[in-house]
Amino acid sequence: MRIGLGTVQFGLDYGVSNTQGITPVKEVKDILMFAWENNITVFDTAASYGMSEEVIGQSIPEGMYFKIVTKTPLFKKERIDKADAKRLDETFLHSLKRMKQSAVYGLLVHHANDLLVPGGAYLWQAMEALKEAGLVKKIGVSVYSPREIEELSEKYQLDLIQVPVNVFDQRMIKGGYLRHLKDLGIEIHSRSAFLQGLLLMTPEALSPYFDPIRPMMMQYYRAIQDHGISPLSTALGFIYQQQEIDHIIVGVNNQAHLEEIINAVHNIDTLHNFNFSAYAVHEESMINPALWRLQ
Repeated sequence: MRIGLGTVQFGLDYGVSNTQGITPVKEVKDILMFAWENNITVFDTAASYGMSEEVIGQSIPEGMYFKIVTKTPLFKKERIDKADAKRLDETFLHSLKRMKQSAVYGLLVHHANDLLVPGGAYLWQAMEALKEAGLVKKIGVSVYSPREIEELSEKYQLDLIQVPVNVFDQRMIKGGYLRHLKDLGIEIHSRSAFLQGLLLMTPEALSPYFDPIRPMMMQYYRAIQDHGISPLSTALGFIYQQQEIDHIIVGVNNQAHLEEIINAVHNIDTLHNFNFSAYAVHEESMINPALWRLQ
């Protein structure tokens, strides 16, 4: 299955529509078991996701192998130095220990600009060394914008990239970036399929912050109703149409949420004539959660 499991909710109270807080460890164990039974084997986590890595280490059933992708620390500096590369290495080794893993599938630079500022190559060299040591299979980066893809693909030989893609955020599709990445042989994971739950909420429930796109959202919801399909299936159906995407990372709070997602995947065939391009939002302040000002 192309679905992958986002785990930020295992360690942080995350998401604009999340009303349940951090997922309890017992529930995480149920989620992981259910994921395995349904051929969902890719996990996305990060050292900065609170206790997520520890919870994963406590919860993976014995004898089950998952493709875990974790991330580097957030440096966010104007210049990277060798001390930062050492911190990356030490943080990664600590992540392995917390997750009780001898190696992981992927390691991504969490903040793409860390690779683009002067000295960013130090971080990449440290990641290459971890790959050569057999501690990680694929290295890459998590990006927020097409500009970052253009610059990074010129400077580094990426194995894996994580990009935001959803019904409202179609920048990676309309600009041909997904096809470009696939032509380079890069594995693509998408995130923000539900835009932190925004795509699953009714327009009336939205914060006033989203007033600029509220009329468009109302039109979108009317179109969903006309097709007789749920917002969940519509959001997933859009991503499934993007054949370049290898895995679609989705976050869940409990096993029931994951069951809903799996069931929704089976109902996406009715979306062939849905005009998704009409709902692309061009204002980055509306589609980049890092820019949201909800309070």
